[in-house]
Amino acid sequence: ATRMGANALIRSELLQARDYMAAWDRYEQLKKSKNPPANLLPPRKDLRLETLADLLRGKLVARCHAYVATEMLEFLNLSREFGFKIGAFEHAWEAYKITNELKAAGVGISVFIDSWAYKMEAAEGIAYNAAYCTKKGLLVSINSDSGERIRRLFNEAGKAVKYGLTRDEALKLITINAAKQLGVDHLVGSIEVGKQADLALFSQHPMSAYTRCEMTIIEGEVYFDREALLKERAAASTKKGDLS
Repeated sequence: ATRMGANALIRSELLQARDYMAAWDRYEQLKKSKNPPANLLPPRKDLRLETLADLLRGKLVARCHAYVATEMLEFLNLSREFGFKIGAFEHAWEAYKITNELKAAGVGISVFIDSWAYKMEAAEGIAYNAAYCTKKGLLVSINSDSGERIRRLFNEAGKAVKYGLTRDEALKLITINAAKQLGVDHLVGSIEVGKQADLALFSQHPMSAYTRCEMTIIEGEVYFDREALLKERAAASTKKGDLS
């Protein structure tokens, strides 16, 4: 497998989707005509091509997993050729090399902070990627890529302060910026009237290395309350002591 091969394969699939759309458009036109053919049959339904067709129709947004600059540039070319929208590039370690192209296309990135050079594709990644791209006007978020990192994503965002962002800029990497990239910023991502009450309350600024999560609220319901949990544990310990 090569990057050229991967790009050619994606283009081939998109061409099939475009032909698939055209076949359905012809069928719909004939069906609505005054004298439709007596033997008119619809094209064969293909769920894979239906999804790609929705991408080309603008009903879906692409999120592309890419590390190096050439991969991202190739996908940008495909988006221009076929007219689909890219929501963000995932990981995007070399985004700092092509900030002008990404900004011109209105495409954001969702990155790691400081785990670069762990394989060949990440060899030219830099810890300043998120901060630099933010300063260049890109919409940047942080992704976890694992069940472990997601538990402390606020710590990951806090590291961005070391590399040049303010605390508020770093906080946006895991709140409103991510919501915008996913197209759900009308629901979550900031504290505003009318949005879902999805909140995490911290003992200090969320970007502080010394902070801890005190309470988690999802859609207005408390899912975690540290104080209540500690009281519950203390009561259970006392009860256990009484039993012994």
